[in-house]
Amino acid sequence: MVSLETIGDARRRIQGHVLSTALVTSPALSATCDAPVVLKLEHHQTTGSFKIRGATNAILRLKDSERARGVVAVSTGNHGRALAYAAKAVGSKATICMSRLVPENKVSEIRRLGAEIRIVGNSQDEAQEEVERLVRDDGLVLLPPFDHADIITGQGTIGLEIVEAMPDVETVVVPVSGGGLAAGISAAVKALRPRARVIGVSMQRGAAMKESLDAGRPILVEEKRTIADALGGGIGLDNKLTFSMCRSLFDDFVLVSESEIAAGIRHAYENERQIIEGAGAVGIAALLAKKIAGSKGPTVVVLSGCNIDIELHRRIINGVSNPLEGEI
Repeated sequence: MVSLETIGDARRRIQGHVLSTALVTSPALSATCDAPVVLKLEHHQTTGSFKIRGATNAILRLKDSERARGVVAVSTGNHGRALAYAAKAVGSKATICMSRLVPENKVSEIRRLGAEIRIVGNSQDEAQEEVERLVRDDGLVLLPPFDHADIITGQGTIGLEIVEAMPDVETVVVPVSGGGLAAGISAAVKALRPRARVIGVSMQRGAAMKESLDAGRPILVEEKRTIADALGGGIGLDNKLTFSMCRSLFDDFVLVSESEIAAGIRHAYENERQIIEGAGAVGIAALLAKKIAGSKGPTVVVLSGCNIDIELHRRIINGVSNPLEGEI
C-alpha cells in the first residue's frame, strides 16, 4: 500500500498542485551540531503546512461520485485546512471535525476556505466520533489525517525531494503526531538510502505515537494543551499503517519540553528568519537541546508548518519560555 512506487505515483499526481519546497542550509545549527544542518521548508506550502501533499493526493484519487458526496476528517487544524483547500479546488465540500483545543486561528482559516466546521469535545478522539457519525449517517467520504495510504504516500513525496537534493543525507529529523508525515518520509528515505537515520520528534505532553510504541501497541493517551498543538491527538486504537511503519522504520524517537519548543520557535525567527509553529519547531528544539547525537554527515530537519497564533508567537519571541503557563 505504501512503497517507493506508490510514493512516486503520488508525486506525479500532485505535481502542479503543491510546491517542491526548498532545502536551505542553517549556518547557526550547523555550528551548534558540528555537522551540516539543512532545513526543509514545508511551512512555505500554500496552506502553511506539509498537509497539502497528502490531502491533495487523496482528493485526486477519489472518484467523481465520492467527491460529490463530500469529504470529512478529524483535524488538529492543519489537515483540515489542507483538505478544505484541496476539496474546494475540485468542486467538492469538506466537513472538518475538531476539538475545543484547536486554536482559533486555525479554525478561522478552515472556515474561510468554505468547509463546514464541527467543534466536538476536548480531544481529537472525541471529535472522531462525530466524523464516524457523518460517514455512517450522511454518507461522507472519510479522509483521515494520517492513517491512510494516499495520505501517507502524499507526505512521502517530501522524502523523495530530500534524497534527490541531498543523496548523502545521513539523518532526517521529522515531527511526529499520528505518524503520516513520519511514515511517508521514512518509507521514501529508507528505500533510497537505507543507511540514513530517521529520527522522530514530538512534545513531552501527550505524545501518543511515542507512548504507543513504548507500550508495543496503539493506546489511548490523554490529549493536553501544548505549544505544539498540531502534534496533539491519538493514533487510533485500530491503527492500520502508521504505527507499524514508525515502529519498523524509526531509528530513534525523542521528546522535547514546552520551553525547548519555545526555544526552537525563537531560534527559527531570530537565526533562520522563519516563522514556524510549535509542531514545526520540534526538530530544531531537539538539536538545540542536544537530544540528537551521533551524526557528522548532513542532517535534514523538516519544518512542517507555520500556522501559529501570531500573539502566541509574539510572546515567545519576546522571551516567554512557557507562554501557555496557567493553561497547561
